Amino acid sequence: MPIFASRGRRIEYLRVSVTDRCNLRCAYCVPQGRLFLAAREELLTDEEIVRVIGASARAGVRKVRLTGGEPLVRPGILELVARVASIPEVEDLAMTTNATLLSLYAGELKRAGLRRVNVSLDTLDPAAFRRLTGRQVAVERVVEGILAADRAGLHPIKLNTVVMRGVNEGELGRLARFALERGWYIRFIEYMPIGADTRRWEEFYLPAEEIRSRLERELGELEPGGEEGVSQGFRVSGYGGSIGIISPVSQHFCDRCNRLRLTADGRIRSCLLRGGEVDVRSLLRRGAGEEEIEEALRQAAGLKPDWHGVEAARDVARDRFMSQIGG
Repeated sequence: MPIFASRGRRIEYLRVSVTDRCNLRCAYCVPQGRLFLAAREELLTDEEIVRVIGASARAGVRKVRLTGGEPLVRPGILELVARVASIPEVEDLAMTTNATLLSLYAGELKRAGLRRVNVSLDTLDPAAFRRLTGRQVAVERVVEGILAADRAGLHPIKLNTVVMRGVNEGELGRLARFALERGWYIRFIEYMPIGADTRRWEEFYLPAEEIRSRLERELGELEPGGEEGVSQGFRVSGYGGSIGIISPVSQHFCDRCNRLRLTADGRIRSCLLRGGEVDVRSLLRRGAGEEEIEEALRQAAGLKPDWHGVEAARDVARDRFMSQIGG
């Protein structure tokens, strides 16, 4: 039986955090550069992840995205990708990655059954990249990883940029051209009051309309089209690919949200910006059958809100940080 949330939203998309570990310390994901790590035994095993994905797929989920942390630091990630790809009902298997290790894995990921990647890239400036990520890592490693994914056929290539006032808003045109000139997709995401110092959130926040205005000043008119789902899509004359603007704060898209999240420590979460989790790890470890797992998925869908607001999101920041929820 399919899984539904309120307003008749059919759940067809599961985001799965395969680890809370990461080799970067991005400021909006890891507050003050400190990871809050679960004990190893609290993290789901490959078998447990595959069981939850399998149950969700048989209940109507068709799109699965593997996230983290950084999924490529999880031991045995290639085998896990292959196991998920072998689930017949999963039609679209993707991964979100920071791409620092992607040049090593791109070809093998494709052969294991991964279809495509989204890469987090907030700046092309080497010094700004080191400041944002909290590591002495060259942004060129990320670019090499994206190019390797392109060569491997992990298409379409999509880049995700969190827009931060005073940090990278001056690079929006440069980042857009970097993607569009290669026929890739880039989505600019409003900075969210989660996993950060929420008292300073307004200092960094740019609303979607300002993001669009800045892009149009550099690129010309943005023509609607090219993206679906929670992203407002635009095309730019003379370029392939497309631009998306994702506005979780200024323009809610709750009525179109068809996803659930599975955290690395085994909680099914209904909404990124609102609380509401169901513990599936305990069910798995006491030998629950598939019907009980499906019921846990339905319980989580029942917690999915009709809307969210900034104040609710601030509460989430006190509950879980982004690195603990999954990207």
